[in-house]
Formats: sequence, structure tokens, C-alpha cells
Amino acid sequence: MQLLNPKFPNIYFKKDSKGRIKLYTKNLTPGIKFFDEQIEKEIEKEHKELVEYRNWDPKRSKLAAAILKEISQIGIKENNKILYLGASHGYTPSFLSDIIGNNGFIFALDFAPRVVRDLVFLCEKRKNITPILADANQPDTYKHRITKVDIVYMDVAQRNQAEIFLKNCDMFLKEDGFGLIAVKSRSIDITKKPKEIYSLVRKELEKKITVVDYRILDPYEADHAFFVCKKTQKNTN
Repeated sequence: MQLLNPKFPNIYFKKDSKGRIKLYTKNLTPGIKFFDEQIEKEIEKEHKELVEYRNWDPKRSKLAAAILKEISQIGIKENNKILYLGASHGYTPSFLSDIIGNNGFIFALDFAPRVVRDLVFLCEKRKNITPILADANQPDTYKHRITKVDIVYMDVAQRNQAEIFLKNCDMFLKEDGFGLIAVKSRSIDITKKPKEIYSLVRKELEKKITVVDYRILDPYEADHAFFVCKKTQKNTN
């Protein structure tokens, strides 16, 4: 298994028989999987140890889709602290858990009790994730439970997605930290074309934060775009 790119630490790739790139992470909990993902095992050359790699499906993860669409960077690395808004059942958070390792940490937040229950089962096995039942639109209600973070990641399909994202970045994101947001155009306005929505979202984001890069996620995720942002000193002045 080969590292994908120096800008994407702990993310690996392998080409299938048709030459398509498939993404993988090293399984932080060998022998345990939660989402019926494909597992590949290889002997690690350096330490001569058997390693499990989990296949990361871009049709189930907007971050994986953005990477395969050649987003320039994501800012996520080992030991990061991450606030994940809209964690759902924990599919993408589980891969971030692999990437950041045991010394990193994820605050995995969702407002739906049913999916947070699934998150609890995931967190029982992965000690670098904690589940939080809360509404991302009301960060004051959970600010006492979260530290400053290196990454704010948001996948919340709401009309005011950008507003929610910026509120959380303002409250929790460290200076020079990265904000990642998956934008679902149909949740914002079904009467406008997706590209028009993405342009409006970008303008709103740029009022408060620096947009580093973005990608439209078709064909992996229809009507979605993914923005990578960075909180710089000029954003806080």
C-alpha cells in the first residue's frame, strides 16, 4: 500500500484492476470493523508486521470524494483535534480516527439520538472519539464540552450551512486551523443551479475565513461541493 500524497498523511492508495484509485487508512482497531468496509491485509516492510487497511468509499464519504477529485489539501494530520459537525453514524469520523491516531481526538456531534446511539458503539472501541448529542446551530450549548480544535469539519444539510459552520469556526477553531465543509446545494435552495449556490456560499465564507480550495463532488455525491478553508490572522482582526 502506498501513501497517497505527503499532504495527506496516513491516507493510502491502491489501484484496482481497472486502474482506478482506491483509498485506505490503517485500521486503528485491527480485527474490528463497523461499516462492512473492505479490509486488505499486508505485511508492513519496515516493521515486518501484518497491517489491516480499511477501504474508504468516496460514495459514502464526501471527504474521500474530495480527495479523489484532487482537492489540493485538507489540513488533517496525526494528533489533530477535530470538531465534527453532523457525524451521523460515524463512517467518515472512523476514518479520521485512523488518520489522527491515538493521540488525536474527535468531538463527534449530531442532533439525532438514533445516530448518536450508533456513535456510542463506535466510541466504545475507538477511544479517540467522543459522541455529543447537540444542535450544531447552537454552539453555546456545548462550548463547555469542547476545547479549541485544529479542524472544524461540517457535513450538516441545512439552509444556513455556511452560517452554522462560521459560528463554530469562530468559537472553536484555532488560528491557522482548517475548516472543511461539505455543501449540499439542494438543502439551501432547490430553485437555483448548484454552481450558483456554491458561488454564493463561497462569498459568504470569504467574509470570515480564507477559502483555500474547493471541488464539486459529482459523480460521487450529486449536488455537493467541498470547501477547504483556513483561519488566518487576517480573519481574526
